[in-house]
Amino acid sequence: MTHSSVPSYHVDTRLVHEGQIRTPYGETSEALFLTQGFIYEDAETAERRFLNEEQGYSYTRYTNPTTTMFEERMAALEGAEAAQATATGMAAVTVAMMGQVQAGDHVVAARALFGSCRWIVEDLFPRFGVGCTLVDGPDLDAWRRAVRPETKAFLLETPSNPSLEIIDIAGVAAIAHEAGATLTVDNVFATPLFQKPLALGADCVVYSATKHIDGQGRCLGGVILGSRDFIETKVQQFLRMTGPSISPFNSWVLLKGLETLSIRVERQTATAGFLADALHDHPKVRRLTYPGRPDHPQAELIARQMTGGSTMIALDVRDGKAGAFRFMNALKLIRISNNLGDAKSLVTHPATTTHQRFSPELRAEMGITDGLVRFSVGLEHRDDLLTDLTRALDQV
Repeated sequence: MTHSSVPSYHVDTRLVHEGQIRTPYGETSEALFLTQGFIYEDAETAERRFLNEEQGYSYTRYTNPTTTMFEERMAALEGAEAAQATATGMAAVTVAMMGQVQAGDHVVAARALFGSCRWIVEDLFPRFGVGCTLVDGPDLDAWRRAVRPETKAFLLETPSNPSLEIIDIAGVAAIAHEAGATLTVDNVFATPLFQKPLALGADCVVYSATKHIDGQGRCLGGVILGSRDFIETKVQQFLRMTGPSISPFNSWVLLKGLETLSIRVERQTATAGFLADALHDHPKVRRLTYPGRPDHPQAELIARQMTGGSTMIALDVRDGKAGAFRFMNALKLIRISNNLGDAKSLVTHPATTTHQRFSPELRAEMGITDGLVRFSVGLEHRDDLLTDLTRALDQV
């Protein structure tokens, strides 16, 4: 089954059946190919493989049958021509961006980025002669003003981590293309179920597959998606030569995670909406942000570019860091962890974890207050979660 052969099948069906490579044994579950290399019938075959004159496998650092299945299933889900799996989500961001630029180029990125993503463009790129301008993501005029003749790539995440700010993908894509640049979107919070950046004009989409795609806290992984030309010319060579390749075992785990992705995310999103409504007016919460609520500052844009809310809620707890810590430490069911998208509900305090390296002023620019708690909603019963949350808020 290939992406182009079954366009009429629904997403849930594709998540179970897409990208199957069966061995002669006819296994039901996808095969796990735990091998570093591959055997050639003769020396001529090896030569043709390395010249890319013949399809086939040569080394698992390049690709592997299990990884191919994961990539094909992700491409079908995203509506992309091609995909490239990576060892982690940050490897996906790094490879996707580094493959597009060289010394003398310039990148424009949204200010509200995950801490490690911002480090890539703000700290790593300048070491190699690539300039960067950070902008207020929702402000389309800011993107236009940041463009230079040497601008080659734009980068954004929406909804943003952790403040759940929304950026107009189509609007930014139009500005990028007018400038002769490409747009890369980190789509991890929306998941491929609720937002389709490529359909909105983006050139590349990246995921930390560690999050919702695995969804059960088992392994690391990432994936880059785009046109076949983009993957082959911007991504593949960089990944093959530098080596941030995914292991076949992790590819297999992620394949199995995809089979239940829609069930998990839809349930988690429904629970997140219930909890957001229940806690919105709680006296111990200064502000609650959730993309599925009509009072989100960018609700109109969300209605245009997303088909669902999110599994994530941003809670600004009263009394700043002290209040946030009292709240988190009083939770009994919900665990403290910097991961997200898991079957287990998790909370983290971005100001002291994922974004701790930034100054208070920079965190304020990204909407990260000392009282902000990022809440990733899991698969527990919604009433149990609400009881745990309200009981913990009583301690603030």
